[in-house]
Amino acid sequence: GQGVDEPLSATGFRQADAAGLFLSNVKFTHVFSSDLLRAKQTAAAILGKNRFCRDMEIKYDARLRERKYGVAEGRPLADLKAMAKDAGEQCPSFTPSGGETLDEVRERARDFFEFLCQLAVELEQKEHSKPGVPGRSSGASGEQFVFPWTNHCSEAEPSSEGSGSSTVLDANILVVSHGAYMRNWIGYFVSDLNCTLPANLTKSQLSSVSPNTGVSHFIIKLENGNLLKPKITCVCLNQDSHL
Repeated sequence: GQGVDEPLSATGFRQADAAGLFLSNVKFTHVFSSDLLRAKQTAAAILGKNRFCRDMEIKYDARLRERKYGVAEGRPLADLKAMAKDAGEQCPSFTPSGGETLDEVRERARDFFEFLCQLAVELEQKEHSKPGVPGRSSGASGEQFVFPWTNHCSEAEPSSEGSGSSTVLDANILVVSHGAYMRNWIGYFVSDLNCTLPANLTKSQLSSVSPNTGVSHFIIKLENGNLLKPKITCVCLNQDSHL
């Protein structure tokens, strides 16, 4: 949860370093992290292994914090399950006293995602307003976006290969957050924004919590800067081949 701000364990640092090696050839334009210590340390470890972004500023945002679990924070998961059972409910929909509801978590995720979309649109507008400078979507090289999970998924994704078929991103954003929060964010993508999912993804995979440093990759298209109807494609979910 939020109330116990513990650092990463030795295993956590190894996992973060493995994620950093896995993403070492991906050039990010922005990096955001939860302001909780374990997420900060994970983000720093990932950038520390990156070929392009080692010195990039990490922006910390409280909207990316883990779900608040109130009286259950700092206690074993079994205690949370027992509280839910006593209340006649099931995890994860159960909200302990002082905790956040799933709707409240989703609202935080929605707010942050809309902020990211606005950021991307403003970035595109800024690029196109420079006299004599082509925008990134017209002539820039796609080689800077090297995604390491191509062999692990079936969806099409940005590629610099093939004549005339390269896709160049205006923003390539790394977001470091927490398992329960991200499950709610992905639920918002699917139920509210009709995110396209990989064909081989099962319902249980969709509802599961990501392993620590699991990687999920989404392509967001905002046609003509339309913030109201983003087109979202999930390339991979909770990818953990680096662990």
